[in-house]
Amino acid sequence: MTTWTTQERIDAGTVRLDGDLTLPEHPAGVVLFAHGSGSSRHSPRNRAVAQELNRRGLATLLADLLTREEEAADSRTGDLRFDIGLLADRLVAMIDWTRNQPPTASLPIGLFGASTGGGAALVAAAARPEAVRAVVSRGGRPDLAGPALVEVRAPTLLIVGERDQRVVDMNEQARNTMRIRAELRIIPSATHLFEEPGALEQVAEEAGDWFSMHLAAASREPVR
Repeated sequence: MTTWTTQERIDAGTVRLDGDLTLPEHPAGVVLFAHGSGSSRHSPRNRAVAQELNRRGLATLLADLLTREEEAADSRTGDLRFDIGLLADRLVAMIDWTRNQPPTASLPIGLFGASTGGGAALVAAAARPEAVRAVVSRGGRPDLAGPALVEVRAPTLLIVGERDQRVVDMNEQARNTMRIRAELRIIPSATHLFEEPGALEQVAEEAGDWFSMHLAAASREPVR
């Protein structure tokens, strides 16, 4: 499938974020990525998932949630990567930007969050319930979403590695707490970063199935 990738600058309050928007022909939806601790839009794991989504006819937007200056400061302190309020605000800005760009304005939106980005994705989904139609979390920290967790209205898929037991427990608790459709997929023998052979491919397949199902259904609904 033919795709086009453009580099974008996304207004997010007082800062502008760098992003890569990839559009296949006739996309059925667009998925925004929230990277995890100490990562960026260049994360090879997120890009592998994005390529699978593009193959399935979904657009993707991978953006740095921190500016270069913020990333430099965070590399020294590690503080900003756990500032879920800040990361969620940046992701909400990405959602609003996506809804105002002609190529993506009419597309249903999904969010893919990894690690701490999973918590930010859930907070952003709760903040924009009319826009976000599906969420996938990879090795995510839904506990960091706090009270926003029960406000999420988008069907949510939680993907965790079998050997990442602490995070498995957190995600099981989140699934049991959420008030909408929430499913947990445990990837056999995988650790937190899904570095084992075939593990990341399973993540991409699960995410692709989830977004294809829920965003395709949303694309058939009248635009609100």
